[in-house]
Amino acid sequence: MPTAPEHQHVREVVRSPFPVPFGWFQVCWATELAVGDIRPVDYFDRKLVVWRDEDGAPHVNDAFCPHLGAHFAFGGSVHGTDLACPFHGWRFDAAGRNTLIPYSERTNRKACVRTYPTVERNGLVMAWYHPLGEPPAWEIPVVPEFNDPDGYTPMETREYEIQAPWQELAENGVDAAHFRYVHHTEQVPELESYETEGPRTSMRSIQKFPTPRGVVDGRIDADSFGPGFSVIRFSGIVDTILMGCNTPVGRNRCHMRFSFTVARLGDDALSSTVGQAFVAEIDKQVQEDTPIWQNKAYLARPALADTDGPFTRFRKWASQFYAEDVDDSQLVYAPAETHESAVVETASRRFGSDPFAD
Repeated sequence: MPTAPEHQHVREVVRSPFPVPFGWFQVCWATELAVGDIRPVDYFDRKLVVWRDEDGAPHVNDAFCPHLGAHFAFGGSVHGTDLACPFHGWRFDAAGRNTLIPYSERTNRKACVRTYPTVERNGLVMAWYHPLGEPPAWEIPVVPEFNDPDGYTPMETREYEIQAPWQELAENGVDAAHFRYVHHTEQVPELESYETEGPRTSMRSIQKFPTPRGVVDGRIDADSFGPGFSVIRFSGIVDTILMGCNTPVGRNRCHMRFSFTVARLGDDALSSTVGQAFVAEIDKQVQEDTPIWQNKAYLARPALADTDGPFTRFRKWASQFYAEDVDDSQLVYAPAETHESAVVETASRRFGSDPFAD
């Protein structure tokens, strides 16, 4: 009887070989954060707060006051450009320095709160995370379509909590074959190019979209800026731009947010109807991907076909975003438990052909 290759004998030790990556990550949409708001968030295996000062600038810092450990988001307040602790009223500026102890004439220069560089851009609030506290190594670009209300529809959003490591989700982008077999697109997308340069990747591809009126020729062109921010442009049915933001909650769980805008077609009602249908299709495709992401193992040495996508180049690019040790003790990293997901039906499944029918 043939035996399985050694790497197929799964010894569960850790879910993923990778720590939390560094980069720019979305912490909220700009519209979610009013002046004076303080929001608790859990990202990067840390407790954090996102807050907006009275000048309108957003900030991100560790959640606990260095005095006696109170959580800023539960009873804390904003005073000008300072954040005040709810426990004893100590205040801290945007750099994390203690600016006031209300019952003392002195401040405590050793009492500092860790802060994270924060920008508001394209309707998103983004924070820079690096485990060693190194400053930002690149910038988040302005995406013209999300800053053109005359040419593009208002932003529409979706969000997902996915029990899988960041790299498993991101690797989907170079896996052209799965579109045919998971999403039932009419054929495997044709990859024209895949380029990497520093923290950026650029992928250009041709895609055929099944629709009620037949198969439509289209394109998917994607640009990533580090592990947490991508811009994906869909064309063919209706020009749709997606900002995909994947924020690690921890090394094995992610908060994914999608922000969409659609080119105006000259008729607001038509733009809305067509755009929402396309957004719904992408949303359902994520739901189709989720059970695979959550239940698959990471294979250090996958047995690839000669026509598979540029997995090796992607993994080499992704490796630059780990400042902490990568675990190399296993060849297979399996999830500890299975995760159920609801079955959804996309337009591709309704109107495309079944790749498994034969």
